[in-house]
Amino acid sequence: MNRARIIAETAARISRELDAAAIMVSGELSFEGIETGGIPVYYISMRPKSIIDHLVSTGKDGKNPLKELGDQINREAASNSDHLQQAAAIEYVLGKLEKGIIVGVVETRSSSSIIVHNIDENPLIKAMKECQERIRSEVMSAIMKISFDIVLTGREGKKIGAAFIIGDSEEVLKRSHQLILNPYAGHDEIYRNILDKRNWESIKEFSQLDGVFVVDENGIIQAAGRYLDVDAKNVDIEKGLGGRHVSAAAISRDTVAIAVTVSESGGILRVYKDAKEIICMECLKPAVRYI
Repeated sequence: MNRARIIAETAARISRELDAAAIMVSGELSFEGIETGGIPVYYISMRPKSIIDHLVSTGKDGKNPLKELGDQINREAASNSDHLQQAAAIEYVLGKLEKGIIVGVVETRSSSSIIVHNIDENPLIKAMKECQERIRSEVMSAIMKISFDIVLTGREGKKIGAAFIIGDSEEVLKRSHQLILNPYAGHDEIYRNILDKRNWESIKEFSQLDGVFVVDENGIIQAAGRYLDVDAKNVDIEKGLGGRHVSAAAISRDTVAIAVTVSESGGILRVYKDAKEIICMECLKPAVRYI
């Protein structure tokens, strides 16, 4: 029996014994003909790094290759776990996975890892649930879905960034002004409701505008193209991030709003609450279900 088959059957056996909600695979491992007990298999985007490539490069530097290999294995294991956490969080937002155990299989050219992950303990999902104390869960979910789509598809073939400030909208409007005419001014709520998927295309179109979206806790868009008048002093965020992130973090400090930002370069989604980055996600393509 070949190595790949053994790994797949082992992952399937663990999944059956744990009554897992899903098996998530990063790599090309095939589960065809393997009994999963009805547990669905999802294939997620790969983000591989080769241990052997690292070993060769470090060996040339005169370092101890075995120690470097051990260090790289530890780093890769941590990276694989983070990769699975992010993929599980995305599927949670998309409504495909809600709770339970996930068995992850992460493959690179030189190694394979089997990871058992509890969705209930996923730190990204926990952070999303924290936001529900201030805004409706379906509003947060809708904005996350729109943000994923902005990252993955952009607009007219171009990458774009965006920012959504959700909740405490009266205070946010007091602390901001229009850069352009508000495209949502005067429109009925039915056309400004972020929970209505028919409005998502116009939201993605207006995301090309400078400024932020202001959304109330019920999902009604109050404004787009809004400039935040905030003092960004003493806002501690990752170095190198631009004004969109700084002002989003600052408004989450000065109000009880939640800020969601999409980075134009890098495809990273961040969520700020009380001036702290509580979520940082690399927006992977949604998983493809196999069985």
